[in-house]
Amino acid sequence: MAEASDAVSFETFYRAQADRVYRSLAVALADSQLAREAADEAMTRAYARWKRVGALDNPGGWVFRVGLNWATSRWRKLRRERFVPVEVAAAAGPSSAGVVAAQVALTRLPLAYRTVIVCRVLLDLSTAQTATVLGLPEGTVKSRLARGLAALRAELTEEVQS
Repeated sequence: MAEASDAVSFETFYRAQADRVYRSLAVALADSQLAREAADEAMTRAYARWKRVGALDNPGGWVFRVGLNWATSRWRKLRRERFVPVEVAAAAGPSSAGVVAAQVALTRLPLAYRTVIVCRVLLDLSTAQTATVLGLPEGTVKSRLARGLAALRAELTEEVQS
């Protein structure tokens, strides 16, 4: 009977988090197709370990990190040096020109900054949760967030002035 309740619990989690994790990975990875594969792989791994993952404080953060790790491993295997630009409209859903510009600017940031911004802004994780999910000290999360947001502001200001 415990397996049945675990399956129901995972299904509830999946329905609530799958799209959010996918969109966050799409922005962080700057590739919506890779993000879909990463999200699916991460959700599969979460299901296989649901007793442990479901007991975590933030299972959505765990799934995001697993998807990010999976995609990074795939990039290494394929030896890609540049990210493919994100299919912004597909990844974000309804958007305005300002949102599209922000998403394009975000894809130009280094992955380390992008992942911290995605965790803090899109996944709405605290600094401590982001540090745990990404395996970083809190100070590193704070500095990457500050530097990433500053670079994003500069990019958007430059875009507006052009």
